[in-house]
Amino acid sequence: MQEILVNSIVQALEGIVEYRDLKVIETVVRTVVERFDVSQNDMCCAEKENTEYLDLFLSAKQVEGCSEKSISYYRKTLEKMLDDIAKPILGITTDDLRSYLAEYQKQHRSSKVTVDNIRRIISSFFAWLEEEDHVLKSPARRIHKIKTDKVIKDTYTDEELEVMRDATTNSRDLAMIDLLSSTGMRVGELVKLNRSDINFSERECVVFGKGNKERPVYFDARTKLHLSQYLAERTDDDEALFVSLKFPCSRLSINGVESRLKKIGDGAGISKVHPHKFRRTMATTAIDKGMPVEQLQKLLGHERIDTTMQYAMVKQSNVKNSHRRCIG
Repeated sequence: MQEILVNSIVQALEGIVEYRDLKVIETVVRTVVERFDVSQNDMCCAEKENTEYLDLFLSAKQVEGCSEKSISYYRKTLEKMLDDIAKPILGITTDDLRSYLAEYQKQHRSSKVTVDNIRRIISSFFAWLEEEDHVLKSPARRIHKIKTDKVIKDTYTDEELEVMRDATTNSRDLAMIDLLSSTGMRVGELVKLNRSDINFSERECVVFGKGNKERPVYFDARTKLHLSQYLAERTDDDEALFVSLKFPCSRLSINGVESRLKKIGDGAGISKVHPHKFRRTMATTAIDKGMPVEQLQKLLGHERIDTTMQYAMVKQSNVKNSHRRCIG
């Protein structure tokens, strides 16, 4: 409880006095506050508030449309942070958060990307607390984005896509590969599709992306042909677009799609076949063929254009050819 009092006073003075003076003031305030006795009951109440604040934050995220998976990840990440720091939320300082992130990276040997994801969630939590007037100022404000190495991730070549198509043993898997590669949809969006969602005449379908946001995606003529063939061969009456091959032919899950694609990749001699790589391949191909990035952003369902640019890796050979054409 003493830490809460000290931190609240220091936060109230931030922006009013110089930082070097603030540290002196903090020392003086701490010396004075330590003279007062704080009961154990007050501490218990403060500990309970941590859970209350976290539940309020997660409820707000749920209202904003975050998926259950995201909310579960937020809860797990924030609960660990609060347990390890072991302070009431109102008493957590910037130094506490920095120490936690450094110790987490050391203990788990985590990548910079992982630690920055944790930083981002913590920052979002305290920014919400500040916005809702639960804290005077977020202690995460001065913890900046962690610089990470930019890694150019692989995409499938045209040859690899053809080899995978040839390695399929049924019309369902062939249609699934074509739909993923031509639309760039997420695997979570794929498994939610129903037969009635497919508009064959316009070669499009509406998917439900993150936050249950609808958007149209488009497929090519080859996908239309193979998808029509697959549906014509179906004898079940399940509404799902992609179902298991064995009775009772239930809707495929994300794990089911991932394991099936991995098996196809193993049979084709292609390592690490994953549905998300089809999405990245489609984005790269679209950029290389001249699609405006704003249009690609719409197709992929990204809120921010810089996210789209992370998916779209322009081929170096195209850069070289453009330079020769435009510069010399």
